Amino acid sequence: MILSFFDQFMSPVFLGIPLIALALVLPWILFPKPSAQWITNRLLTLQGWFINRFTQQLFLPLNTPGHKWAVILTSLMLFLISLNMLGLLPYTFTPTTQLSLNMGFAVPLWLATVLIGMRNQPTVALGHLLPEGTPTPLIPVLIIIETISLFIRPIALGVRLTANLTAGHLLIQLIATAAFVLAPMMPTVALLTAALLFLLTLLEVAVAMIQAYVFVLLLSLYLQENV
Repeated sequence: MILSFFDQFMSPVFLGIPLIALALVLPWILFPKPSAQWITNRLLTLQGWFINRFTQQLFLPLNTPGHKWAVILTSLMLFLISLNMLGLLPYTFTPTTQLSLNMGFAVPLWLATVLIGMRNQPTVALGHLLPEGTPTPLIPVLIIIETISLFIRPIALGVRLTANLTAGHLLIQLIATAAFVLAPMMPTVALLTAALLFLLTLLEVAVAMIQAYVFVLLLSLYLQENV
């Protein structure tokens, strides 16, 4: 029984085993495996087309050295979409509502882009901390501000994904609870509330896909600044 609306975001444990591990492994089991045959089925063809189109759109503005990140960013995109979509099913758990997990994705990848920039082009990477033509009295202040904004990036990545998914799940549960409560008293209002719940669920499906895309897109923009 859910005692609080926020209990749905607690990591479930069964027989002392954290089920978040199962939730993280499940998406890779559901994806169809590529085949060595010349003619594949429709699902594999659709999956390959989606991956190719996404990779092409994501890496179109990036320089050639950044294309080495194609595999990891595309895999991350598919992984986040799968986790977000599976979490919308009844009696499931969404790992991406956990800030710790999202920060575990955001911090290492952001740090990798920064280290790549510092290694390959340190002058350009440090030049982002001070815009060209800055008046001399403002130089210390701008350096501090740009440094803070640089270190806030991974926090913004993790918090954005967590906040959007958490808010959507809370709204769905609140409206669903209202529909059940109103059903015996005001059936017409309950039907309207159920229709609103259906529309909100469609919106949440879109949010689940968009937030995964935004997460990877921002990482690619950070990469573009350092390659």
